[in-house]
Amino acid sequence: MIYLDSAATTLQKPAAVAAASARAINHLASPGRGGHRPAMAAAETAFTCREEAASLFHVDAPERVVFTFNATHGLNIAIKTLAKPGSRVVVSGYEHNAVTRPLHALGVELRVARSPLFDRQAALEAFRRELDQGADLVVCTHVSNVFGFILPIEEIARLCRERGAPLIVDASQSAGCLPLDFDALGAAFAAMPGHKGLYGPQGTGLLLCGMDPAPLLEGGTGSESKRQDMPEFLPDRLEAGTHNIAGIAGLLEGLRFLRRQGVERIAGQEGELIRRMGEGLRALPGAEVYQAQDPSAQAGVLSFLLRGRDCEEIGENLGGRGYAVRAGLHCAPLAHETAGTLETGTIRASVSAFNTSQEIDQFLQAVQTLAAG
Repeated sequence: MIYLDSAATTLQKPAAVAAASARAINHLASPGRGGHRPAMAAAETAFTCREEAASLFHVDAPERVVFTFNATHGLNIAIKTLAKPGSRVVVSGYEHNAVTRPLHALGVELRVARSPLFDRQAALEAFRRELDQGADLVVCTHVSNVFGFILPIEEIARLCRERGAPLIVDASQSAGCLPLDFDALGAAFAAMPGHKGLYGPQGTGLLLCGMDPAPLLEGGTGSESKRQDMPEFLPDRLEAGTHNIAGIAGLLEGLRFLRRQGVERIAGQEGELIRRMGEGLRALPGAEVYQAQDPSAQAGVLSFLLRGRDCEEIGENLGGRGYAVRAGLHCAPLAHETAGTLETGTIRASVSAFNTSQEIDQFLQAVQTLAAG
């Protein structure tokens, strides 16, 4: 199979990830739950993973790197810390349901900074207009999970700092794929999954904390057991219950892989593969390709349609031929509404550090066959 669905999860991972997870199952207990060797080894693994993430994303202290189950878990913590019923919250026109559903449930006043696809300047101006009218909170994806559009997150963060509006960054599609400097952004929080660009196992995620959060869950932490409130200090304040130490051990190896490879190099490789794919698709009759003219505005994700053909049918057909893509609305109806594809959905292909130009060429041949059929 040629795997082109890394925006969902990176199925192809460094061999060390699975090996570390397997070893953890057999040799590591639970961090903070004992002074014996297996518990202490688990605590050391967890802390080393925090250190690796803090170094990669420029977080000033490893304790401010919190383990979550996924990006959705982290976004819920961040949103429910800062948003209240009636809060005026500004989001981009490219947000995932992991952002919009918690906001909807809270009953906020949602304001969408709408802008055309791949127009970074227009996106910035849309945020400026909304922020000038006041905002209690801004939530913005770094990269659209549907189209790979890289929003100008550094400039949006600057607008937020200037106007005193806290910012939550959804880094689900950018963490490990693009450089991300959390300290420079000055964001309140950034949430990311472990199982996409960080090459870790499913069921892992990270929340980078620039401020003190409110717990989403209460329970045992292995610390301050007498008190009935959650501890005030991080990471314990947010990490109730037993850790997914096997997942964390695998995530540590994913982070080490990124450090060895270099995020900038991976970004360049993925960008080149997406450009090659887009150029090949545009040459096909009846293909509608959502590709940025400026390569710097698009990460390793590309959507396309074959006009007059059902995208779900095309996706299923490609899967049957051994090409893993995703078709439909991708849990992001707002992004499709913005791009005008809400009624049709799109076929999405997404790459990772493990894809090659030869695989892209084979994929293009398969799509060409379908387009001609």
